[in-house]
Amino acid sequence: MWSISTLGSGYGTVAVSGDRIFIQGSRGRDSVVFALNRANGQGVWSKALGQWRNNEQGPGARGTPTVDGDRLYVLTESGDLACLKAQDGTAIWQRNILTDFGARNISWLVSESPLVDGNMVIVTPGGRGAGIVALDKMSGKTIWTSKELSDEAGYASCVVADVQGVRTVMTLTADAGVGVRESDGKLMWRYQRVANSTANITTPIYSDNKVFYTSAYGAGGALLGLTAQGGEIKAREIYFTREMENHHGGVVLVNGYLYGFHNSILTCLEFATGKMMWRHRSVGKGSVVYADGNLYIQSEDNVVGMAEAVPSGYNEKGRFRIADQGLPSFAHPVVSGGKLYVRNQGTLASYDVRAR
Repeated sequence: MWSISTLGSGYGTVAVSGDRIFIQGSRGRDSVVFALNRANGQGVWSKALGQWRNNEQGPGARGTPTVDGDRLYVLTESGDLACLKAQDGTAIWQRNILTDFGARNISWLVSESPLVDGNMVIVTPGGRGAGIVALDKMSGKTIWTSKELSDEAGYASCVVADVQGVRTVMTLTADAGVGVRESDGKLMWRYQRVANSTANITTPIYSDNKVFYTSAYGAGGALLGLTAQGGEIKAREIYFTREMENHHGGVVLVNGYLYGFHNSILTCLEFATGKMMWRHRSVGKGSVVYADGNLYIQSEDNVVGMAEAVPSGYNEKGRFRIADQGLPSFAHPVVSGGKLYVRNQGTLASYDVRAR
């Protein structure tokens, strides 16, 4: 185990690649990306990518870097999108997606992680005729903008999937669960029932030609069935449920079951039907990830727990406390190579969770 406390402020988590981990934070008024040695947490390089511009919502990035081969794609809370060399942090290209696409920052600042797929890097500026945009990942030049989508950005990150032969990008905007065709950004569906008017945060879950969206503040969750027709995708509601109102902690799909917080209570739903299997208060409202048969849960109130990912009931295997940093612990934990990485503001810790 190791722990460092030099990341400044932030809510994003780590991207793991080879012998390094990458994470965003702050230094003074600068938004910074850090490359760390995976073995001991020591700094390898750091790179400032622009200044934090909002005095009310707190400094530090909300997103997580995306690794693609020898390149790193980083989006700051102020909309600065950069492509860096993963080896040493040298900037290859950089642009601001809010300025370039006529968008304004959202209430709690840009929070997504860039999606890299094929030759594109895809992000959601939320500008007029540019709700979602695709850039050439090598040069940063615009490939397309979603001309039929002008929704302001939410706090979710895009996902991509082949839907019956049509490559499709999905996300949750400030107003709706949406899907656009990856080849040209054409809007294929816009489903508003699952969105609230405050903050839509949870990244969609896609599986078997279906996509699940959920948000809190009284909204709920919905499963949409997707069908390809003439190179486009039609979406229909399979079910809508009030049993999953996920705020910020995300949802995971394991063996046909969804696990995530319904407001402050950990909940398991059957993906295909929306049937609630169980609920438990667990370690308290927080975020959930899955690895090796287990749910790793990090609560807002500085408790980390592990529970078995099964639909039969909540079976906790252990928990421990982390140091209170004075603000809610919003970052998602990460499990990679037998290590559990827990970020809480300026502190990042690595724990050995390999079975013994």
